[in-house]
Amino acid sequence: MQGKVWTFGDNIDTDLIIAARYLNTSEPSELAKYVMEDADPEFVSKMSVGDIIVAGENFGCGSSREHAPIALKAAGIAAIIAPTFARIFYRNAFNMGLPIFELKEANEIAQGDEVRIDMESGAIINVTQNKSYEFAPIPEFMQELVDAGGLIAFAKKEIMEKETGESNE
Repeated sequence: MQGKVWTFGDNIDTDLIIAARYLNTSEPSELAKYVMEDADPEFVSKMSVGDIIVAGENFGCGSSREHAPIALKAAGIAAIIAPTFARIFYRNAFNMGLPIFELKEANEIAQGDEVRIDMESGAIINVTQNKSYEFAPIPEFMQELVDAGGLIAFAKKEIMEKETGESNE
């Protein structure tokens, strides 16, 4: 995956990702219209599908709402890179199929840089700065969740495989 970088600081909480005033819906396409609005009111109009957010420490802190990773993914954010993530956001992101990467040097990546993420080699390549970083590997099961599109899609796939396997016996 490769995209343009949008940077945000430390402690970006779930209210900044998707404000509580928009939580009267769980419809991803509706949530996507307002992602990061309170951090940058013009973010959605400036970003493109496939872009990458690079943030500071503790991204996704605050309430445990699943709406935050849903909104980011629905808006077209390809991935999030940060030194640390709030624990519940970390799990919710994978459950929703949104890839996130812990990178202690995230602050070296600037807004507007082009970044490529090579999940096979475990590298984040800053194409603009011609720098490469190694990220903490994603556990295999978490990678399976992302590949499937999230926990629900993963579970449906597992059920279908079991049903197919049982009917073929």
